[in-house]
Amino acid sequence: MKLSHAARFAVVPALVLLGALAQAGSAHAEDKVLAKINGVEIRESDLALAEAEVGAEVANIPAANRRRLLLEFLIEMQLYSNAADGEKLTSGPEFERRLAYWNTRAKRDAYYEKAVKEAIGEGVVRALYDEKVKELTPEEEVEASHILVETEEQAKALADQARDGGDFAKLAAEHSKDPGSKANGGKLGYFGKGQMVKEFDEAAFSLEKGEISKPVKSQFGWHVIKVEDRRMKPVPTFEEVKGQISHAMEQQKGQQVSKELRDKATVEYVDSEIREQVEKEVAAQAARQQMFDQQMNEQLQKQQDQQKLENEAK
Repeated sequence: MKLSHAARFAVVPALVLLGALAQAGSAHAEDKVLAKINGVEIRESDLALAEAEVGAEVANIPAANRRRLLLEFLIEMQLYSNAADGEKLTSGPEFERRLAYWNTRAKRDAYYEKAVKEAIGEGVVRALYDEKVKELTPEEEVEASHILVETEEQAKALADQARDGGDFAKLAAEHSKDPGSKANGGKLGYFGKGQMVKEFDEAAFSLEKGEISKPVKSQFGWHVIKVEDRRMKPVPTFEEVKGQISHAMEQQKGQQVSKELRDKATVEYVDSEIREQVEKEVAAQAARQQMFDQQMNEQLQKQQDQQKLENEAK
């Protein structure tokens, strides 16, 4: 497990980061002590900070196991920190550079939390969700199963068997050449218009619930299609999509805040190679913007000319 290699996370400076931020979380009523290493306490707030740092690596682990893993990470980090103290590795230019880096990182995280994350509260996310839901156009879906074979004769024979009371799922499992669906009785689930190849799509949406198609030819072979259900596509619930919306809004807000901070600052690229890369990127962006502006002006001029002609015709 990656977390067992504490050195990978620059343990000593990571601990400095935790120490710098832990005071903010220690005021919480439930900031209980989870473990002690030679008398040094590790608290619930430390666990939250560790999860913010390495949470992506343990996101798929069940919550109870994740807490234990994060605690072991913090214990190992403290042990490495103690060992660094013992060998007097906590001074000198290199260590001071690490301290400076993590001090800057801690301040960056504090400002990001305030200026970006706190600006994207659940109320803001809910408002955007409600707005987008109103814009959704109702879309019909069908739930279908199919049997894919090589010839029209095979497809016709299987369609006749299914209409005469044969088990469609069993027929698909025995005869279909589609490896992605045959093990599931030919089921394809729900899909909207345009998601399947044209011939399949048109045939499926022409059938009623429970109806079986005539043989349908596509680039993949001959299909026998059974529509299991028809419905209007359900709107995703807020709980299903709030994480995606929140993430997208946070990224957008972060870019906005970063731009505002850069616009107020003087950023000088001293490294000549990097400076050349930046200059090329800026020039390319300026060219794209100039082309966009030109196209917009031309479109506006066309509209004005058209309006002028219409007015003169009157």
